[in-house]
Parts: sequence; C-alpha cells; structure tokens
Amino acid sequence: MEHFLIIQTAFIGDVILSTPVIEKLSAFYPDAKIDFLVRKGNEGLLENHPKLNKVLIWRKNKAKYRSLLQVSRLIRSREYDCVINVQRFFASGLITAFSGAKLKIGFAKNPLSFLYNRKIGHRLIGQHETSRNLSLVREITDDKYVRPKLYPSKENYESISQYQQDHYLCFAPTSVWATKQFPSLKWVELILSQDENWKIYLLGGPADASECQEIIEMCGRDRVENLAGKLSFLESAALMEKATMNYVNDSAPMHMASSVNAPTNAVFCSTIPSFGFGPLSINAKVIETEKELNCRPCGLHGKKSCPLGHFECAYTIQKDQFYRPNYPEIEEA
Repeated sequence: MEHFLIIQTAFIGDVILSTPVIEKLSAFYPDAKIDFLVRKGNEGLLENHPKLNKVLIWRKNKAKYRSLLQVSRLIRSREYDCVINVQRFFASGLITAFSGAKLKIGFAKNPLSFLYNRKIGHRLIGQHETSRNLSLVREITDDKYVRPKLYPSKENYESISQYQQDHYLCFAPTSVWATKQFPSLKWVELILSQDENWKIYLLGGPADASECQEIIEMCGRDRVENLAGKLSFLESAALMEKATMNYVNDSAPMHMASSVNAPTNAVFCSTIPSFGFGPLSINAKVIETEKELNCRPCGLHGKKSCPLGHFECAYTIQKDQFYRPNYPEIEEA
C-alpha cells in the first residue's frame, strides 16, 4: 500500500491519541504517503509533522454538510489505498464508505461500518484509547504498542525559550466540560501551596485567558503568568516538555503532556481513568477523590454542571494528594 488516510475530526485530545497510528504506519510502510483529516482549528497539532504527507481540513463548524460533501469529493479524488477511520460517528463513516479506497477500516460501532472491508470491535472499559486506535491497524502492522507523539519544531522551541530562564511549573486549569474541570478556588489553593520561588505558567486557548487571569488575581503572586491564548499547540507542548511538573485536568493538555512524555499530575473529577483516557507519560500521577461516591462517574464525557449540585468528586480532592516538587536550591558561589 502506498497511500493512507487517517480520519479523526473530533477534538484536540482525540487527534493526539490518534498519532500512534501515524507512527505505526510510518514504521511498516516507510515509503508510503500518509495523510490525516482533521476539523478546522486542529491542523496546528500536526504542523510540519515529519511522517505526514498532507493534513486535510474539514470545516465542520461552517456549512457542515456542504463542506462534508466537498471533503468527501476531495478524498475520493486522492485515490487512497487505505482509509482508517478512528471515529464512530455517521459523518466520518460516510467519508470512509464513499472514499473509493481499496481497504476501508474502522470501528464496528460506526453506523456505516457494514460498508467497510474490516470492522474492529471497540471496548470502552479497561483499554486505553491509544490501544483502541492501534487495534485498527493491527492486521496490517503488528500488535506492539506505540506512544502518542507530537513534533514541536526547532522554531517552536526557540519561541518559548524566553519562558525557560528559570525553573517552572505549568498549570492548565480549564476544560470545555465543567465537571472535568478542577474548580478555580481549588487551583488557587494548589498554586499557593507551591514554593513562592517557582515560576508558574497558566496554559490554555484564547477562550481560557479570562478564567486563567481570574485565578492569577486570586493567587496574588508575582511569579504566576498567564500564557493562555499566547502559544500555539506545539509551543505549549514544547513548554510542558521541560516543566518540572504539569498540572492538568482530564482534558486536551493532559494528552499534550503525554505526547512529549512530560511529567504530569492529572485531575479526574467526574470521569475515571478506566474509560481509557488517562495520562501516558512515564512520570504521571492520577489525582481523584478518595471518597466513595455512587454518582461517579456520571457519564463518559463531562457535563455542563454536576447533576446533583454538590460536585463532591472535585471538592473532596485535597491539595496534599498532588506531587509538590521542591524548588532547586541555589548553590552559593
């Protein structure tokens, strides 16, 4: 096979957790061209990826169905040997089914999987999402595990070097889903428990900047800086890679840390790691409530608010459960 397409048009973390498929195909088909389809806005994750031929973009938030038709026509015109659909939803199934590829692979749970050549079972509990994704290409590669990986460029590392003049910690305090997000006051408590000598950066997208700023103002410390909305995906990954510790929710920054094997403390509030989305860095720790709650988990994904109104899965987590690194002692001359 000479030309592959991987389809993952969901969210940031979903794209990152699909990157092991790129690594696997590249290892087994080193001369093949590998393309990747993402939703508009996520293409920066794969910018200048050394193992990708082309990143295709579906503008699914603007004239969704018209753009679906356009991207389907584009994909069919590219005459792929193999299309691998990492998603389980109708639209991606439609793109796959009518791609014209000789080999169409996807999960059996996709409603259009009956039009695929190969349908792979999907087990939610007890298997990491990266392993589920790799199962799609097991028959055309092997069954060895491969980690997710992003590739910050030399320019990405150079652009964030200004923030690395001192020892630092990174905090990514926000999430799209409220019940996946450790409350702001709890983040403030955790930040204030750190040695004052640490330089602390708050990370996130443009939409997170105001909430990060509120956390900083509540902290009242000079060495806490808001970088939300100021860094690209790959610049954020590069900064996290060299941090002494990264504190994140069960959200995209956790997967970003995994992609560069950065040290991680990951907070799980309403969701649980056994769903298959836990941190993968060698130095990673899951932080979750030690209280038995019959209501947890309250769903596979986060919710807009706690269904019972108490949000105990978050508020019963204590700051002492987190790893708090000692600030390196400065040697006197």
